[in-house]
Amino acid sequence: MTQQYQKFAAYYDRLMADVNYALWADYLKDLLQSNGILPGEAILDCACGTGEITLRLHSAGYRMTGSDCSEQMLELAQQKARKAGAKIAFVQQELQHISVHKPISAITCACDGVNYLLTKRDVAAFFASANRALKDGGLLLFDVSSAYKLEHVLGGQTFGEDEKSCTYLWQNCFDPKTKLLEMRLAFFVPDGNGTYQRFDERHVQAAHLQEELTTELERAGFLVLGVYEAFTREAPKKESERIQFVVQKKCETASSPQAKQ
Repeated sequence: MTQQYQKFAAYYDRLMADVNYALWADYLKDLLQSNGILPGEAILDCACGTGEITLRLHSAGYRMTGSDCSEQMLELAQQKARKAGAKIAFVQQELQHISVHKPISAITCACDGVNYLLTKRDVAAFFASANRALKDGGLLLFDVSSAYKLEHVLGGQTFGEDEKSCTYLWQNCFDPKTKLLEMRLAFFVPDGNGTYQRFDERHVQAAHLQEELTTELERAGFLVLGVYEAFTREAPKKESERIQFVVQKKCETASSPQAKQ
């Protein structure tokens, strides 16, 4: 199996140029603040990638730490932070093994991080790890690409783009039995001598159902405050492509689960 987000990391931002990170960060800020997590509080941004959302939440006044399993993505995130004069720690760790110095107010995980958890055991480990890292009443905000999107929008499709910096082909295959989407990406990078160097990456994402995630969250000690079609406060529809979860660590000493609100 090829490794993920190694050479690809250098081209990730260019290929994600159409993503409105400002809108995404504003949406997360609204969810945080409307549930009592105000600027100045400590947040861990899991699966932070190259740090686009991490930096924006830092600019909004939050004390941010970014984490990712890809060393190459973290290097790019750190470069951005240094350029912006932002003091943000970036650490390499997996979602299933979150480690913090002391309990924090919130954890965010945007843009498919949970889809890369391929088994129920991995999902449960992430939720348990996040719960241990949070203060009582702390928030976990994460989104998933929906099962509908993986099967009907991406599954069976081939995409490609030809840019000066690189050309890529992206082939997808969805297995309805395993509920896994296999993505094979081939990159062709000009070497300046009229020829191209090729490198390949293989990514696999799991189609997690809303009901299954909700069950695992409750088992891990979370209260589900809201499940939305991403970037809205509306309930997900059958054909929603991204689903946002807003959950809260249950308070052990408080009678009300809404203690942070």
